[in-house]
Amino acid sequence: MKRPYIVCHMMMALDGKISGEFMNTEQAEAGNREYERVNRFYAPQAWVNGRITIDENFTFYLKPDLEQNPTVYPREDFIADVSAQSFIVAIDTTGKLGWEKNYVEYAGRPKAYVIEVLTNKVSDAYLSFLRKKNISYVFAGDEKLSCTTLVQKLRSEFGIETLKLSGGGKINYSFLQEGIIDELSLIIVPVADGANDTPTLFEQSSHVLKSIPYAFTLKSVEATDSGCIWVRYDKGE
Repeated sequence: MKRPYIVCHMMMALDGKISGEFMNTEQAEAGNREYERVNRFYAPQAWVNGRITIDENFTFYLKPDLEQNPTVYPREDFIADVSAQSFIVAIDTTGKLGWEKNYVEYAGRPKAYVIEVLTNKVSDAYLSFLRKKNISYVFAGDEKLSCTTLVQKLRSEFGIETLKLSGGGKINYSFLQEGIIDELSLIIVPVADGANDTPTLFEQSSHVLKSIPYAFTLKSVEATDSGCIWVRYDKGE
C-alpha cells in the first residue's frame, strides 16, 4: 500500500488530556512552542484534524451557506489547486464545516490549503458549497470513514509523503485501529487538571464494542529547557 509516512504528533497533559483547562497554563504555552519546534523537525506536507478541532480553531462554528437548489456534481474526488504543496486535512464526513476561504494560516506554518474528507452521506448542497469556495475534497468511505482509503488518496492525488495526525482522540484511535500510524510523537506538558470530560490521546468510538490494546516501542526521550518532555515511539508489531 502506497501511503504517506504518518506521525501522530500531539501535546498532552500528564493525565493524558489533549484539550481542556490545562491549555491555558504557562506550561502549556511553553509546550506549544516545543510542539511547533518538533513540527518543523518532521516537516509534514499536511496535517489531519477532526471536525471539532477545525471548528474550535479555524471555522469557529460557522454554518455553511447551502443553496436550496444546488448544482449536482458527480460523487468523485475534486482537486482545487494542483500546484498547492501544503494542506490541512479536515475529517468532516457529512459536510458541516462553514469555511470562509480555502486555506488556513496558523502558527507560522506555510499557508495550508483545505482538503475536506467526506463520505457518501454528504449532501449535494455541501459539495456545491465546496466547489464555490474552490475547496478540494475526497471521498473516503460510503457511510463510515476509511482512514486507509484516505491516506492512499492523499499520497496518490496530492503527493503527500509525510502526514501529521493531530486529531481528537477518536480520529487518532481510528488511524491506530487501521494500523497506519508509523510513529507517535508526544510533547508532555508538566501539568494536570484532573478533568473527566475532556478528550484523551486515544478514544474509541461508541460503536466499537471492545477496546484492543496496541503496543509501541520507545524510540527516544528528550527533556526540554521548558520542563516538557518529547517522547517518540515506533508502532509495535
